[in-house]
Amino acid sequence: MHRSSTRHANMNKENTAAAKAGEPTARITRARAKALGASVGIFTSSKPAFKPDKKRALRSNSKRAASDEYKAPMNAVSGLQHKRRAVLRDVTNICLDSKINCIDVAKLQTGKRATNGPPKKIAKVAADVSMDALQVEDGEDAKTKLAEELSKIRMAEPQEITPPVKLKEREPVEMSICNNRSECDEANPTFTRCAARKPFGLQASQKKELNKQEPQSNDLCIVNIDSNLKDPQVCSLYAPDIYNNIRVTELHQRPSTTYMESLQQDINPNMRGILIDWLVEVSEEYKLVPDTLYLTVNLIDRFLSQNYIEKQRLQLLGVSCMLIASKYEEICAPRIEEFCFITDNTYTRVEVLNMESQALNFLHFQLSVPTTKTFLRRFIQAAQASYEVSCLELEFLANYLAELTLVEYDFLKILPSLTAASAVFLARWTLNQSEHPWNPTLEHYTNYKASELKCTVLALEDLLLNTNGCSLNAIREKYRQEKFKRIATLIPTERVQSIF
Repeated sequence: MHRSSTRHANMNKENTAAAKAGEPTARITRARAKALGASVGIFTSSKPAFKPDKKRALRSNSKRAASDEYKAPMNAVSGLQHKRRAVLRDVTNICLDSKINCIDVAKLQTGKRATNGPPKKIAKVAADVSMDALQVEDGEDAKTKLAEELSKIRMAEPQEITPPVKLKEREPVEMSICNNRSECDEANPTFTRCAARKPFGLQASQKKELNKQEPQSNDLCIVNIDSNLKDPQVCSLYAPDIYNNIRVTELHQRPSTTYMESLQQDINPNMRGILIDWLVEVSEEYKLVPDTLYLTVNLIDRFLSQNYIEKQRLQLLGVSCMLIASKYEEICAPRIEEFCFITDNTYTRVEVLNMESQALNFLHFQLSVPTTKTFLRRFIQAAQASYEVSCLELEFLANYLAELTLVEYDFLKILPSLTAASAVFLARWTLNQSEHPWNPTLEHYTNYKASELKCTVLALEDLLLNTNGCSLNAIREKYRQEKFKRIATLIPTERVQSIF
């Protein structure tokens, strides 16, 4: 007891003396005394700084170790200036590479910050960064180099507009990126020059003017209908090659033009017309696209060209070919049961499937064939080039005339491209008889002269006027609807014979 009380008394005296001297109240150990002797004149923290052992250091948290790494030691050696980590701020307008045009970057940063809100001064940011950077660099050479680089930056208020720099004083920039186009044009004249050198996008009227100014070998004005590069479905880059290939294909995959006389004995052209007229009503009932109808007729004629068929199975062939064409052209093709139902269940599901298989095997699954509708799209586009506004009546009337030829057996002798060109010719004449319906643009893209279309156009005019009194009215009733602008009621006031 006596020794314990004596030891406590001595400790109290030591603590009291240390408190009077301004030293920490903790008990002074050998490690503490050594630390105090090494940091003479440096103010120490009130808590003792213990050096953790190796095991505790390994168990320490990584976040804590990362944070302690950048803390300035409280008991470092006096007289040494500690290296300070540069604080990264909004320095996107600072450029240290002399090869990059710092003036343009500073202007772009000013324009961007002006749109977002009241920004800070660029000079203040540059000054803060320069002070931090000078503390990082060691040696007078690094400081001098950095000062020279920063002196090249032109400091300006964000609301001020820096006058444009002459092109001779800097290297030409190919393209400059800026959020605000108006500010970029004023601050960077090179952008304006590059934009004026090659137009990126033109209006429709400007495209037509450029196309009209293109010199041609025959001194005629041909409008370029393949200049629309924005619509990927038009395939403007490949359209000429595609249609050149189609023109060759239509010569090889043609049905026979005399199969009714040479092969078929139980059916005649009138029965064929009745079947196709009924298929037009079926396509309207199921809202099929026109390509399905054209392909159906093509498959029927190609099958009948080399296969004998009875008249009781002619309708079965028709619905089977429409089923094949629907699977090829439609997004959602009608089911087999629907085609059986449309025939009043005259044919069963098995019969339709067997006929479908027979037709596909005979055709060797060659379903990609050019039809009149294929060429009609291209020729209508060429015809619309002469109009400032697209004419829907022209498109509907040309399609109406082309579909009238489907029920006519005699039109199998005419190439699909010739039929499409003649339909466009007669449609233009029916709508406007004050000028000639054929022009250099149509002649260029159809590869037909007006004189070559005479016989086909006259035959189409007879179909339009129904001079033969045909009783098949499915197509005529279809185009008397309001959605087709009742185009079937139009009749030319003057016969087309007068212009040939």
